[in-house]
Order: sequence, then structure tokens, then C-alpha cells
Amino acid sequence: MYPEELMLFAMFGILLLFIFLGVRIAFAIAGTGMLTTALCVLCNKFFETNFFADFNNLGLLVNRTYSLMSSSLLVALPMFIFMGIMLEKSGIAENLMESFQKIFSSVRGGLALAVTLIGLLLAASTGIIGASVVLLAVMSIPTMLNNGYSKELACGTVCSAGCLGILIPPSIMLILLADQMGISVGDLFHAAVIPGLLLTGSYLVYIFFKAQKVDKSQVKALEKGDLSQLFFAIIPPMALMLLVLGSIFFGIATPTEASGLGAFGAFVLALISKKLNFKKLRSSVLETGKTTSFIMAILIGASCFSLTLKELEGDDIIRQNIMALPFGSTGIIIAILALVFLLGFFLDWIEITLVIIPIVAPIISAMALDMPGHGLEQAELIWFAILVAVTLQTSFLTPPVGFALFYLKGVTPPEIELKHIYKGVLPFIILQVLVLILIFLFPSLVLWLPSLAA
Repeated sequence: MYPEELMLFAMFGILLLFIFLGVRIAFAIAGTGMLTTALCVLCNKFFETNFFADFNNLGLLVNRTYSLMSSSLLVALPMFIFMGIMLEKSGIAENLMESFQKIFSSVRGGLALAVTLIGLLLAASTGIIGASVVLLAVMSIPTMLNNGYSKELACGTVCSAGCLGILIPPSIMLILLADQMGISVGDLFHAAVIPGLLLTGSYLVYIFFKAQKVDKSQVKALEKGDLSQLFFAIIPPMALMLLVLGSIFFGIATPTEASGLGAFGAFVLALISKKLNFKKLRSSVLETGKTTSFIMAILIGASCFSLTLKELEGDDIIRQNIMALPFGSTGIIIAILALVFLLGFFLDWIEITLVIIPIVAPIISAMALDMPGHGLEQAELIWFAILVAVTLQTSFLTPPVGFALFYLKGVTPPEIELKHIYKGVLPFIILQVLVLILIFLFPSLVLWLPSLAA
């Protein structure tokens, strides 16, 4: 084994050690880059190796950070985060849940169907996973349990619906994926629509048949005024969704401009709801700042990590080893997705997007895959990005360390144990895998809408 390969193993070993020691991920990634650089300098001095020269190479990080901070695309991140937080503070989601519950209480399984549809609207309005899972759990799980739903179905429904924000535009992850892979955010948003609807539809069908066991006595008649209440409750988030996504899809605004429209629209809706005060506005701004700072700190740490990796020629070593796998192009893509899935057990989607995707994206580009994109530029990268998004969504739900499971456990009633959550998410994981297989076998499901808009 060559010294560069040994140092590469040492580098990833250091990163895993930092993670298991509980070091915050931004510092773990940046510290790994710096510590690996120090090891290279020491090896050059005492073992006459020929690693990259010295710590001066880390000075390149300044230029990388400047390029990162000057990216107009990343301006969309704090805007979409603020939009989601304002919707949560305004009480719009609670009004939606109350109205949907009244409408769907007239059919068996109606409450779980309502939770899934609310999750879809929250995903299209916010894209923030943790907030969606917690909000849905607090509003719906006690009600579902009181209405005869099993603990497993209630937990599985909330987890799966809350994770739709990973895939449904305007997903924050899709923005970062587009930035790291050098593809159009608008194309990626278009590409995610059909897979997102397929996933939601599969959830609704499963819930409808599964929930037929709910006690008939819990089914309530539709009362006069429920439909009008739902109509007025659904108008605000639908209008916001159309404002943001419509302006992007019809070419009226760039994703960055649309994010500004969304943030302003959410602020106006909060004012109209008469639930916005200075305390809530201040809290929303501070929370937006904290979340954005967290993401940007990881971005800078990932730049340090990837710079050291590049200086070690580690990205080339990894790509060569992946390309050398005796599986053909299809097998290589499956191997990459399996790696992303496994990493999702230990790392958040942000770290995977920033560290792993820049390494494997050139492999997909180099394959020259025959994509049915009808002249769409970078069709293979757009298709691969959606595959990664669905894979990461699956890893969010998969025991034992799926992040959504622990978001949920933190706010559920004491009688709900982890085993109930694990059993509850299993059918939804199977559905996600089936949708992943579908878009893998039929890339047109992903590429049809972007090709129409091209």
C-alpha cells in the first residue's frame, strides 16, 4: 500500500474518532483536515515521505472560503430557513392540522392521511426536517392514539411525512446538492416533483388500507362549515408554495430571488394571522441565524477537509478504486448509493453532501450514461442527485440511528418506546426503497419535467 493510501485511511479514521468522541461536526471535519496536514508534515520530516509541503497549503482555504461566501446560490439558504420558521411561529400549520383532521375524520384512517398531506405541504413550504417531524408529532400523535390508531402506525406516519422535506422542493438539501454538483437548482427542483409525489402517493395508499382496522366508532360525520374552514386554512401555505415554486418553474425568478419572495410572503402571512409579535420575530431571526451559521460552519470545515484530501490526491484514489469495481456502471452507481445510505447512519445529510458528493459526482459524469433527457444538460447528474436525495431520506428513517426517529422520540408520550417507532417506520422504508428502484430503472420519472422546462 502506498503512503498516500495509508494517510487517506488515517484521515478517515481521525474523522470517525472525532465523531465518536462527540466533537461537533464542523470542528471534527475542519480538525481532521488540519491534523492530517500536521501528520503529513511530520512524516516528511522524520520518514522522508513526499506529502504536500507544509501548513502554507492551508492558506488556500482563504480563497476557497471567499468563493464559498460569494456564492449567490447559498443566499437562498437563510431565506428558506426563515420562511419555514415563520410558518411554524404563525400558527398556520396548526390551523391546517385542525382543518384536515375535521375533514378526514369522516373516513377510517383519515387522521393519518391528514398528517401525510400536512407533511407534504410543510415540505413544500419549509424543507426543514427536524421542525416538520417535531411539529407533526406534537400536533397529531396524541390525537391519533386517542382515536384508536396503533402506536406503530402513528409513529411511522409522522416520521415518513416529516421527512418529505428532504425531497420536495424547495428542499435545502437540493440547493446544496446543486451547488456541490454544479447543476441548476431549477432543474433539480423540477426533477424532484414526480418522485416526491410518487413517495407521498405510496404513503397515502398504504395508510388507507392499513388504517381500515381503526375502530368504526372513532369515525366522525363531516360537520357543516368544515370544508370552508379547510379552504381558508389551506389558502396561505398553497399561495406561498405557488409563489416560490411557481416563480422558479415558470422562469419568473431565480431560486435565490424566489427564496426572498418566500421569506417575505411568510412574514406577511404571519402578520395576517395576528400571531406575530416582536418576541416571535426576534426568536425567528435568531433561530434562522443559528441554523444558517451551523450550515456555513460545516461548509467551511468541509472545505478544509476536501482541500487536504485533494492535496493528498485522495479524491483521485477513491475515484480510481470505485471505477475499478468489477460491477459495470449500474453496479458502481448502486455501490455509491449503498455507501451514501450507510454513511447516513452516522453523518447528517449536510456532511455527506459536502464531503462525499464532490468526490463521486465526477464518476457519474465520466460514465457517459445514456439518459432520456431529450437534450437536457447534465441529465445524468440530475438523475443521480435525486437518487442520492431519496437514499438519504431512507437513511433518515432507518434504525438504529435514523435522525428522524430520535427527533420523534424526543417529543412523543412516555408510553411510546423506540421499538414502536422502529416497527412503525419499517413499511415506509420499504415503500421508499421501491420508489428508489422505480426512479433508478425509469430515469424519465426524474428527467421528464426538467426536459420540458429546458
